[in-house]
Amino acid sequence: MIEILKAIVFGIVEGITEWLPISSTGHLILLKQLMPLKVSESFWNMFEVVIQLGAILAVVLIFWHKIFPFRKERGRWHTDMRIINLWIKIIVACIPAAIIGLLFDDKINALFYNPTSVSIALIVFGVLFIVIENRNRRMRPRVTKLGQLTYQTAIIIGLFQVLAAVFPGTSRSGATIIGALLIGVSRTVAAEFTFFLAIPVMFGASLLKLIKFGFHFSGLEIGILVVGMVSAFIVSVIVIRFLMGYIKKHDFKVFGWYRIVLGIIVLLYFGLLVK
Repeated sequence: MIEILKAIVFGIVEGITEWLPISSTGHLILLKQLMPLKVSESFWNMFEVVIQLGAILAVVLIFWHKIFPFRKERGRWHTDMRIINLWIKIIVACIPAAIIGLLFDDKINALFYNPTSVSIALIVFGVLFIVIENRNRRMRPRVTKLGQLTYQTAIIIGLFQVLAAVFPGTSRSGATIIGALLIGVSRTVAAEFTFFLAIPVMFGASLLKLIKFGFHFSGLEIGILVVGMVSAFIVSVIVIRFLMGYIKKHDFKVFGWYRIVLGIIVLLYFGLLVK
């Protein structure tokens, strides 16, 4: 029962940190130290990725009308080519990160999946959020609607997603939002496109982890995974709606400052307290 309660907490943290640009990895690393799950290392490596499927289902639910291209009108099905075009841009943007993940996943985990690398990524991208938002303060965004995103813009945002694939702690949403803001995309469009990019990326990453794990679960492991995903889904629905309302009136600087503080905490905790 204790492990199930822990899984609920992990799901809550995942649901909050996956969509806010503050790095779910950094938070899960800290939470694992403070409240470790009594599971094998191989299960944990799978769990921390697959739990994101719950968060992804929240995106599908909230933005269904923007991502499902088929409509039934007067008894006939119609295809919305604008949405088809959007999905092509999403897939194109995901290709660079997908290639890096498939080829170098194990090497990246071995080299960069450690508290020092995560804390540095947290701090560096926190500073970038503040700098970019200050730069954009007197600038009007060029792209204010999803339909205005070009293939070139999508590819550039996708290349920023590679940074998150290589450096844990960067935050996938943080990296893509920063990339979008740099090239003149509005906060709202940057956030929405980031959410949509997560759908194929997280489904692909989860499938890869499940294949590596082998689909052999104990009863407790199934319970932990399902409970974690469900709690991540519920919290994600709340957080996504909050974020979309928040950025209509505010910038991302508060998240930059939060990342810097969290990065320092992670660095000090593992540098001074954990030997």
